[in-house]
Amino acid sequence: MAWRTCSAALVLVLLSGIGEARNLLTVYTAAEAEHLAVVKQTLEAELPEVEVRWVRGSTGHLTTRLVSERSAPVADLILGLSSQSLALLKDHQVLEPFRPKAADQLRADFLDPTEPYSWTGIAAFAVGACFNTERASALGLIRPRSWRDLADPAYQGRIAMPHPASSGVGLILIATWVQLMGENEAWRFMEALHKNVAVYTGSGDAPCVQAARGERVIGLSFDMRALREQSQGAPIELLLPDDGVGLEMSGMALVAGRPAAKSEAARRVIEWASGQSAHKLFARFFGTLARTDVSSPRAYPPSAASRRIPSSSHWVAANRDRLLTEWDRRFGLAPR
Repeated sequence: MAWRTCSAALVLVLLSGIGEARNLLTVYTAAEAEHLAVVKQTLEAELPEVEVRWVRGSTGHLTTRLVSERSAPVADLILGLSSQSLALLKDHQVLEPFRPKAADQLRADFLDPTEPYSWTGIAAFAVGACFNTERASALGLIRPRSWRDLADPAYQGRIAMPHPASSGVGLILIATWVQLMGENEAWRFMEALHKNVAVYTGSGDAPCVQAARGERVIGLSFDMRALREQSQGAPIELLLPDDGVGLEMSGMALVAGRPAAKSEAARRVIEWASGQSAHKLFARFFGTLARTDVSSPRAYPPSAASRRIPSSSHWVAANRDRLLTEWDRRFGLAPR
């Protein structure tokens, strides 16, 4: 009996030691909520020395928060934030330079293009629209082909759009229009579009969810959300306008100013996320991945690549404040 008691005590001590060895990382992310539990489970199984605590928020909120926390950082790691935000955070010296060993195995356009190297792309998505074919048919509305078609008065009150100040998708949308049409024409288009928008949402997926439910005919959103709603039986068609589609990356980076042990554990997570095993997991959620040796099983439109416009995370980051100030001056609405 005494032997069994000692053995049980020893097991408890060993288990306690294992628990203490796990390094708890606070990870800021704008990834979709349904992805996080899956990533956490796989990551912690493959990196048993690491435990992840997600802090999820919209792209705009997390970007502002990270800048404000620069002198006393809370996050150890960023995993799943847009590249334009990462470029902005780098300019504000929020990021700790780090290049994963697997960087040479990733697509060149998924890598931080300026020194010191500070962020790495994981996957990419295109902004477009979720089109509810059943609602459109019932209302006698035709399928839009170009961005300008969305300004047709026939769509008045039928469109949902992510708010550009809170949603990275919303910001990429207005940046896409400015780059495609030029400043003056883009703002004229947005004035006309504004008359058709029923609601500006706080996140990039919410407009597509509303369209899938039949609450809107069109939800301006991103490609993989449309394909997800479609796969679950919603009468949604992904629209990638003929005149050009903006592309954005989801990426990762270390947060500067964290203790050495936290920083080292966060480096291991970035190495893991750059690898083949993690990318096979990310392929469930994205159509375009940083690694060329992993492909997505999603039914990604073959025409998407040809419609993508040349864009730059640094251009969007450099023009973010100006675009948002002008948008607020013209429309001045809070997200809902």
